[in-house]
Amino acid sequence: MSNVTSSQTNITDGQQFRGLVELLLFSAPITLSCCVFLFINCTMFFTLRSKLLFRETSRYILLYNLLFADTAQMALSQVLYILSACRVMLTYPVCAVLTMLCVLAKDVSPLTLVLMSLERYVAVCYPLRHTAIITIRNTEVAIVVVWAVSSLNVLIQVLLLLEFLELENLQMKELCSIENMLLGPVYKDYDQVYTFCLFVSAGVAVTSSYIGVMVAARSASTDKASARKARNTLLLHLVQLGLSLSSTIYSPLVFSLTKLVDRKTILRIQSILYVCVILLPRCLSTLIYGIRDQNIRPILIGHLCCRYKLSVVLTAKVSV
Repeated sequence: MSNVTSSQTNITDGQQFRGLVELLLFSAPITLSCCVFLFINCTMFFTLRSKLLFRETSRYILLYNLLFADTAQMALSQVLYILSACRVMLTYPVCAVLTMLCVLAKDVSPLTLVLMSLERYVAVCYPLRHTAIITIRNTEVAIVVVWAVSSLNVLIQVLLLLEFLELENLQMKELCSIENMLLGPVYKDYDQVYTFCLFVSAGVAVTSSYIGVMVAARSASTDKASARKARNTLLLHLVQLGLSLSSTIYSPLVFSLTKLVDRKTILRIQSILYVCVILLPRCLSTLIYGIRDQNIRPILIGHLCCRYKLSVVLTAKVSV
């Protein structure tokens, strides 16, 4: 009898060890990738606060707001990923706080892209009135409105959540995620409708700004170089909007794949999709914008390479 018990214990220990190894194999590279992306975004933060030009120019203030929302969403998504990978079961209130903050940051990004597109539209189509319309105060008010609209959506979701939440049992039966917090059909329908309206409205606004710039570029009184740069910037905003939209297909795609492939395969696919669809767009969009900008590029590259240069100098001193 003792031999049977010992054998069962060894099998259980072996399964736990394999589960731990599997967890490390899948989680460590993703966590490392997230740390790299967070480092790049934090460097971008530092860059946008390093010069007075960036702090007192509307488009850079809007870029900072976009970067803040993307970085917050990236960090919160990684926290949720680590909790899920470690099989940590949370209570509904704790999970609701994490997921609602993630929703708030996710909603701010497309609305900020709309503001950035309108700013470029005014700069090209109304150059003489640009400084009067796009002021620091107006930009700050617009950012406050963006956060207020996003917060209102979160408040509505919280109220819908409380309607379906059983207060007698706050412990979640599943892992914490936005999808597992959709407790009722009304909640799910509202989330889908709001997301659809948000991205359609943002897409229409950015596309309309692009068309307006294209029309203005044909005018003889318009600066061709400025119009061309604005057109390329608006195209970038459309790409950024598409990257933001890509995060909404992550969960449905993973859910569909679970019916087709085994657990190990779905873990690998889920990890790749998480990096490519959730993490990478939050870093790539602002990084591309920063590299394209002639004012940001030299400072950003200098900050990103500072550690490399420092290590080279220290190595040279040690060798001497």
